[in-house]
Amino acid sequence: MTHSSTTESTCIVWFRRDLRVNDNPALVAAIERGGPVLPVFLYAPEEEGDWAPGGAARWWLHHALTSLSRALDELGLPLVIRRGPSLDALRELVAETGAGAVFWNRRYEPAIVARDTTIKQTLKEDGLDAWSGNAALIWEPHQVRNQQGRPFRVFTPFWKHLRTQAPSPPVVLPELAAKAPDEAPRSLALDALGLLPERDWDAGFPQRWTPTLDGAGEALEAFLDGPVARYAERRDCPGASGTSRLSPFLAHGQLGPRQVWAAAHSTGAADGKGGYTFLKELAWREFAHHLLVHFPQTPTEPLNDAYRHFPWEPDEAALAAWQRGRTGYPIVDAGMRELWRTGWMHNRVRMVVASLLVKHLLQPWQEGARWFWDTLVDADLANNTLGWQWSAGCGADAAPYFRIFNPMLQGEKFDPDGAYVRRWVPELADLPDRHIHTPWAAPDAVLRKAGVRLGETYPRPVIEHAAGRRRALAALQENKERQRQPGD
Repeated sequence: MTHSSTTESTCIVWFRRDLRVNDNPALVAAIERGGPVLPVFLYAPEEEGDWAPGGAARWWLHHALTSLSRALDELGLPLVIRRGPSLDALRELVAETGAGAVFWNRRYEPAIVARDTTIKQTLKEDGLDAWSGNAALIWEPHQVRNQQGRPFRVFTPFWKHLRTQAPSPPVVLPELAAKAPDEAPRSLALDALGLLPERDWDAGFPQRWTPTLDGAGEALEAFLDGPVARYAERRDCPGASGTSRLSPFLAHGQLGPRQVWAAAHSTGAADGKGGYTFLKELAWREFAHHLLVHFPQTPTEPLNDAYRHFPWEPDEAALAAWQRGRTGYPIVDAGMRELWRTGWMHNRVRMVVASLLVKHLLQPWQEGARWFWDTLVDADLANNTLGWQWSAGCGADAAPYFRIFNPMLQGEKFDPDGAYVRRWVPELADLPDRHIHTPWAAPDAVLRKAGVRLGETYPRPVIEHAAGRRRALAALQENKERQRQPGD
């Protein structure tokens, strides 16, 4: 199967997690090539290994593809949707169109890297021009090394190094008009992919999200127009609108990090304390991908080998109580219910709920990572892995395992008036502020007045805080002793 790779032949642009037309290197390169351009989306979840898109991410993907299709229509380019296997589908499209090139933007998940390497090699052997660009990151992981030439494992020196490197700017669509093939190949209807849930568990999603390219631009503009100024002080308060909520747009590539970085600088937002703190969070996203590329085993294995045989105590009932927001700790239950209802959870609360799961409840961090993967609209393997290993004390730059969040104090510090808990745990809404995070400590008269019946309308804590802390520290000590045993 050999085709001409001249600029007169069609160039297939394979869209993946780069569902935008602006700052899209593969699309720009294809248009600049001068021949017809055929945008394609291939749905092949079985090729993602253990990390096929979860339910919440599929919901977002459906709407993102609808929006992408409209944006491409405005360029005069129809979007063709096919199912995988990806290599077979690409070869079929090449045969149908006489395409001489296939362009795409890189992904960094281990299973996808392996797949794409095989696809690129095979397409080149077929005589095609196969090229990949960078749409997902500001700095490529293989280009960022410490002074010894090795990958970074600690964020602070990673961030210090990035600040000496010029960020790559967004790429701009050429003025040259895009040309579509004379005849577009057949395309599946988007609904045929079955991305939307059959049961309406997603009813709360549209109230929170506008998963379109316009929604992405509006969210970025709204954040940089005001909230970014107080981001450093308010980003930890789940009851306030203090975060950007750009993560799902970044995860699906409706916004590129270069666009966000450039916009923060062009608006002057980057000059303030809030803007600097926000850019540092973007750098954490870069760090997460850096780690995933250099340590591809980490989605399921701890980066720190000392935690490889940690004495977890798997317990289906404890895990289910956590998943359903029925732990008896209000700030935790609020977070888990917000996640289920909206596909998202405030970052501070993500840390609190993760700490309770892996420390108080001694459940493996991989169980938490799996649940987040299926329920988050912003599910991203690099970020998910970094976050859960950080919480479990076994990753890069991790919080030490003995750092055990007190869920009551976390609630009192970051949700002092209980606004967040009242929104997501309405059965506690009538408790006074002083008891909203510790309902079990409220006098009976206060509970009666608020209509709270512990163990009935709201659960008692699945484990008492002090007992959970003692158990976690005992497990840590047991793990240390295992390390000392000969032969381990």
